[in-house]
Formats: sequence, structure tokens, C-alpha cells
Amino acid sequence: MKPIIRVPIPTPTLGLVLCILLPLAGCSRDEPSQGASTPPAVEPLAAAHDRRFIETGDLQALAQRGVLRILSPHYDAETAYLPRNGSALAGEQDLATLFAHRIGLKPVLVHVERFGDLIPALLEGRGDLIAANLTLTESRKARIAFTVPIGQTREQVVVRAWEKNLSNPADLAGHRLSVGRDNSSWQTLERLSESVPGITLSALPVGLDPEQILDRLAAGEIDITVMDANIIQPILAYRDDVKVAFDLGGERALAWGLRPDNPELLAALNRFLNQEQLTHTPISTHLDGWEGIKRRKVLRLLTRNSAATYFLWRGELLGFEYELAREFARRHGLRLEVVVAPSRERLLPMLIEGKADVVAALLTPTPEREAMGVAFSHPYHYASELVVARADEPPFDDTRNLTGRTLVVRRSSSYWRTLQGVKARGIDLVLEPAPETLETEEIIARVASGEYDLSVADSNILDIELTWREDVRSALALSEPKAHGWAVRAGDRKLLKAINRFFKKEYRGLFYNITYKKYFKDRRTMARHGGERIKPGQGGRLSPYDGIVRRYAEQYGFDWRLLVAQMYQESRFDPTATSWAGAKGLMQVMPRTAGEIGLKDLEHPETGIQAGVRYLNWVRERFSEELPVTQRMWFALAAYNAGPGHVHDARRLARQKGWDPDRWFGQVERAMLLLSKRKYARKARHGYLRGREPVRYVRSIRDRFGAYAALTQRTAQAEAPGRLTRYSAPARASARSAP
Repeated sequence: MKPIIRVPIPTPTLGLVLCILLPLAGCSRDEPSQGASTPPAVEPLAAAHDRRFIETGDLQALAQRGVLRILSPHYDAETAYLPRNGSALAGEQDLATLFAHRIGLKPVLVHVERFGDLIPALLEGRGDLIAANLTLTESRKARIAFTVPIGQTREQVVVRAWEKNLSNPADLAGHRLSVGRDNSSWQTLERLSESVPGITLSALPVGLDPEQILDRLAAGEIDITVMDANIIQPILAYRDDVKVAFDLGGERALAWGLRPDNPELLAALNRFLNQEQLTHTPISTHLDGWEGIKRRKVLRLLTRNSAATYFLWRGELLGFEYELAREFARRHGLRLEVVVAPSRERLLPMLIEGKADVVAALLTPTPEREAMGVAFSHPYHYASELVVARADEPPFDDTRNLTGRTLVVRRSSSYWRTLQGVKARGIDLVLEPAPETLETEEIIARVASGEYDLSVADSNILDIELTWREDVRSALALSEPKAHGWAVRAGDRKLLKAINRFFKKEYRGLFYNITYKKYFKDRRTMARHGGERIKPGQGGRLSPYDGIVRRYAEQYGFDWRLLVAQMYQESRFDPTATSWAGAKGLMQVMPRTAGEIGLKDLEHPETGIQAGVRYLNWVRERFSEELPVTQRMWFALAAYNAGPGHVHDARRLARQKGWDPDRWFGQVERAMLLLSKRKYARKARHGYLRGREPVRYVRSIRDRFGAYAALTQRTAQAEAPGRLTRYSAPARASARSAP
């Protein structure tokens, strides 16, 4: 889930709503106070009220209902990306959330399937406000009302990375430009084609997102496209197969949209936006400490994209450091903006340069780091430094076992200093630097593969790895537990004091303990043994829930035995199962996902199964119907486990590698494994992924499904000898044809 603003508000009253209709000078403004209680964040519509509700009234009508419905394109596991330097869409939603809180209304996100559906949904009364990077154009002004501008953007011509001959509009003569007809750039290009002869316009299919358009551009399916700068620039942070050739015209205003017959809401919004923008400083380089942070209402977190700090999973932003920082920001009424450093080595220099306010990346305080001009918070976490060896190595008795061995760690890590101390005590080990861009998880993987001899990892990081891999082990503890702290610039004493207060209150408290257990102590192995014995009941019964599964399998067009195999993989048929990330029920669905389709009580067997099958059907629809049925199913299972976005990243990478992007086994699954390597993850839209998890997940379900299919066929034949059975062939047979 995206970082959001959470501020304390009084109980919603009509008087508070009306207050904002009067001059702001006559209304008091409640500021968040330390430790104050805070309301829930923006909620899915189904959790707030009937999703079929239609309302077209002005502010008085909204006040009576107590809800402000914020329209947005569907922000899900496919369209979500890993923010590396903030998110424009998230920023607008946060600001709209703050507006709702200020006037005593409950903010509710209302998702539409496509960007082009926003204005129709608004006019129909399915939402009250569009806060979604909406460009102010004449055609849109003729349909809806707009607030004062909240920002600016510009149209940019986008080409393949190797294109060299386009630098101005005249160079577009003789080229085909492709955009959607519902895109504001279509009108711009129509006007341009009148002055630049030879331009051909091509309408893109409805419903393509920017990433899909760029995929077509990179593959040569289209020649040139046009995108707004606020859309293309974040994408260029991780894609290098496309580039901006030049700007097409000047700045264009971005604003919020609302119905034209809502003048009271428009007046309230304009007053709010004028006030906020007068006090808002654009996020760039800041060295003004805690006072500046509170003035801007934004805390900039600098971290790394890794399994212990910050990552994207099933469309949810997660990570131990991320969740701690989000809670700290929430307590102070701040919006959290995440900045991902390009390497571990750059974390502290970027902090000192003012590119962020705090570094949270499980850093050990050292004299060398403090000498750079940073100060560390009180400890909030402790970990021992462990020698990592392959699983077939016996444990080491002491450091003398390191004699003659080669240990590979980052030079900037605390491990380097520890191993230098071991060498100074007379142990003749070989110390080699690892690339600074490698996370510890990647170095562990290289030890497992035999590329590196030995390495060192913090105990908590190795704990995470050992929940899903069995090819490495801890061979020796090099130290007693060492402290980790957040880093701030040495002069930011007020910020440091606020952080220390937070850790003093939370360390080993309920919130901390739940978060810590979630990431470091949940021992449920994610990679299950594929050879577990299958024990169906009499009459071909595979699980206690076969009847329910059969019903929903028929409704959505799945093989029921495949769903049972997936259910076993997810929960071992335990309806009360809860994953480390909060997924619940027999099919381990995230509560937010279930809420968006109107389902609750995931621990009820039928609800849990229905939610899982509906979600599996949804992810299956993220892949083209032109794919072979079995391949589409494997992609859907991988997407169920890791999120559709990571699967699309893997298909894109497979295409770049010359592998078949339309086949899972031996092709896209190979690319999925690469997404755990920094070299590839930094260029993936959705960032780092422990690729072995979805690879094992799909293979385990395929194998179990094959066994289930064979067993049910044998049972059917035994019960009705000589009758022709109509079961599909086991999945394993089809998989053999896909190397």
C-alpha cells in the first residue's frame, strides 16, 4: 500500500464541513500532535459503504453522508510499481486525503478500471473528486470543473533508446506516432500534423497502461509515442530501452476534477489548495532538518530495495524498515516518501547531500560512518554477524577454520571491518570486496551457487533467507549481537530526538514486536518439499472442501484439482492460516484485496475459497487470451504468488534475453530468477523479487496437480470400469513439452 498522510481529526460534524466554506482566517486549524490518535487511512470503497451508491450533490450532501469519494485509476498489483523517488499519483491521493480529513469527511478511494473511465464515473456520481494526474485541456474543461492547478507537466516525445535522428517537431515528418484517442496528446498531435506534413497518427487500443505502450515501442511494434513528463520520467528511472527525444510544447497544468454543478466543493478545494501550495516546498535537496520536515509535511526515507528493508509484494509495499518509518511518519502527521539509493555505498553520501532526511537500512554505527558527518539513533534492532557457507559445509569450531578461505563482503559494510579484525588476530584468510551494488541476499546466493567461497551476513538477513532456501547455513558467529540505528545528518538534533523518542516508546512494544516477527521470526517455510505424500480420502476426495472448490472452479473455468493443489500450497487446508504479510484463509488472500471485491471474514472456508478463485481469475485476465491455455495458467499462478507486475517484468526480461516470453517453464521462470539480482532488479518496474519463490510455487502446484489428476482418473476408472473418463491430462505431461 502506498504511503499516505494520516492526521488527527475531531469527530466529523456538519459545522466543521461548513467552516471551510467561510474564509479560512475564521476557522482554527488543528495540527497533529505527537502521540495523538489517528484515523484510518484511505479505505477501499467496499469497506466504507455500498459500492453501488450514486451521489451527485454538493458539499452539503457529502457532509450528510460523511464520505469524500476520491476517484483514481485502479492501483493494483499490476499497475503499481516500486516507488524509487516518490510517486506523483500517491502524492495527489495523499493531498486529497488531507483535504477530506480537514473538513471532517472520511476519505474513500474509488477505483476505476482505466484512466478514460474517470470522468464518466465522476459525472455518473460514482465519485466526488478526481485526483489522478489529470491534465487540464479545453475538451475536458467543457465536461467537468477543475480546481486551481496543483502542478505542471509537459508532453514529451518518446522513442527507442538507440534513436538518434529526432530532436524537434520537424523531424517527425514521415513518422507514425501512436497514442490513445482518449489521451490529451491526441489533440496536440492532430494540430501538429497540420503544420508538419507527413505525420501519421495511429490510435492505440483502449486500456493500455504506459508500461505496455513502452513495451510495444521497445519491441518495434510502434515507432514513436508521446507521454506526459510526470508519467514517463519515473519510468525512465528503471528502463533504459526507451528515452525522451524532446519536449512537445510548453508546460501544461495539472488539476483536480469535479462535477460542474458542485461550486461549494470547488470553492473549498481551491481555498485548501491555495493554502497548501503556499506553504509547500518542492521536494528536492533539503538540509533544514526537523523544522523543514514538519513544514513540508514530508519525511524522506533513504533505503535499499531488499527483503529486509523495502520491497513490493502482491502490490503491497512492505519491509521492516519501511513499516517502522511509515509508523514514525504517521505519528507526526507526515507523508512518507521513499528514495532508493543506487548502492549501499551511496546511502550516507546522499543523506549528507540533503537528498533524504533519514537512512533506515539496518546500518551498524561505526566510527568511520560517524566521521562522515552523520549521527545514529538509539538502537532499535540487534543482529550477530554470521559466516555464511554452503549447506554441505560442517559448522566451524572457531575463526581458525577461516584460514585459507576467501570471504567476500562489501567494503562499505561493517563486515569488512570485522574481518579485518579477524585477520589482525593472525587468521590468514583472504578478504575480497563484493560489488557495492549487491545486497547481502545476492551475495548469499553467490555463496550457494559456489561463485563465492564464504561471506558474512547479519543473523536477521540470514534468517529471512533460510525461510525459503536450504542450500546455505550459518557456519560461525563472528560477534555478539551488534546494534542497528537510523542515520541522520549530525546537525539534525531535533529530528534525532524525535526518532529516539519513537524508538524508546516502541522498541519491544506491541507494534514493534508484531512487525519484527512478521519479517524475521515467521518460520513458515515458503519453499515446500515437493515430495510430500498425497493422502486423499475415499472416493477420490482430495480435501475437506472439494464441493466448494468444484462449484467455484466451474463458475470461473478452472480445473478444480488445480485449485485444490494451490490451496494445499497456500494453507495446507487450514482456514485459519495467516501468512507473515497478513494474507489469510485457505487461499491466503490479502484482506485489502478481498475488501475491494466486497468480501470479509477470509477465515470462513467458503469466503476464503471464493476470494482466492476470484483473485486467481483476475490475475489470469492480466495475460492475453491468445496465450496457450496452460501457459496462461502458469503465468496466473506465478502472478498470484508474486503479483502480476513481477511476472510482466520477467516476461520483458525474457524477451530481452532472447527467451520465449510466452512460455513459463524453462523460459520466463529463468528470467524470474534473475530479478533477485541487483543488475536486473534495478531496471525492473517492480524492483527486487526473491524469484525462487514463485518458481518453486508454480512447480510445486504443477507437480501436485499432476498427481491429483492421475489419482482422480484412477478412482473414476475403479468406480466405473470401462467407462470413458473425461478428465484433462495431468499438467505434468504438458509441462514436459515446455523445457
